[in-house]
Amino acid sequence: MNEEHAQAAADIAEVEAANTAFYEALERGDYEELSDRWLPGEDLTVSCVHPGWPVLTGRGEVLRSYALIMANTEYIQFFLTDVNIAMTGDTALVTCTENILSGGPAEEGNALGPLVGQLVVATNVFRRTPDGWKLWSHHGSPVLTDSDEDDDEETPS
Repeated sequence: MNEEHAQAAADIAEVEAANTAFYEALERGDYEELSDRWLPGEDLTVSCVHPGWPVLTGRGEVLRSYALIMANTEYIQFFLTDVNIAMTGDTALVTCTENILSGGPAEEGNALGPLVGQLVVATNVFRRTPDGWKLWSHHGSPVLTDSDEDDDEETPS
């Protein structure tokens, strides 16, 4: 393998590690670590779209949204599938499917609230910085399942 291919493979491995670290910080509810995953400062405006939410722009607004999600989610786990990484220069595009298992506040006597599964396709854009790869944009969109489509069909009377 020549030097150029070796560097490209190393960059892809670093981007994949940065993407995984982002989801792991969210799973742990580690706000400081999650904040460190995003581009610093406001010079490159970051953006985020959570499923069903409007576009959030600016580091403060984006990080507040994650604080809100963490405060209202007792448990969340991401199983990432279909991970694909494309790169050009100092920008990396990661697409993946988030297979999410989450639970809200516990009901009386239970350790966890009811668990809910959800599929979301996500696009994460990373930029290379002196401190490693940082998120520039996250966009998540829900995946409709067969049961969702069945609910939308009208039944003949």
